[in-house]
Amino acid sequence: MAWTESKAWLRGKATGKIYQDLLDDASNAPSRNARRKKVVRPEDMPWEMARQGLLKHLISEQMNTRMETVDAYMQIIPPGSRSGKHRHLAEECLYVLEGRGFDLHQDCDVEITDTYHWTPQTEVKRYEWEAGDVIYIPPNTIHQHFNADPDKPVRLISAINRIFKNSGLNDLEQLEDAPEYDPAVVLSAEAVQRYLARKVKEPA
Repeated sequence: MAWTESKAWLRGKATGKIYQDLLDDASNAPSRNARRKKVVRPEDMPWEMARQGLLKHLISEQMNTRMETVDAYMQIIPPGSRSGKHRHLAEECLYVLEGRGFDLHQDCDVEITDTYHWTPQTEVKRYEWEAGDVIYIPPNTIHQHFNADPDKPVRLISAINRIFKNSGLNDLEQLEDAPEYDPAVVLSAEAVQRYLARKVKEPA
């Protein structure tokens, strides 16, 4: 053989059905998808006491739905409270179902080489919102949601694309926990009602 690398590419005894597995996965997709949910009932949407706040998951990878690319949850922010503060590489949009408040956004300078580096910019921008508005979170922006009403809750619907996570860039970092966060609490509808009925105490 004329190729100088011929001795290299002929080495190895490993075999596999990798391409056949791709074909099988594609041909099995219709029957597999037929068993996935196209309609998710409220009782099948998991509650979570998360570091980001009080969440009810509408669509996620773990819920066996037909949705392949988007995760969505509803966030409940009690009167006068706030969400956690976090940052992620994927952009996000939130629809304000109920209430009024504001966001604080801090853009970051990003460098992706062999490793991933981000540096927060100095400026923190404030954006007011109310029921019916859509909040846009740019990629890699530190952000936090605040309920400006001392008596009424805020409800937000968050939607975010899985493409970054599925591409190996699940860059999600929690910078501050929501005031309600308690890992010992199992969130439920009854627990949410209790949080909505009390005022949030700021740390001393």
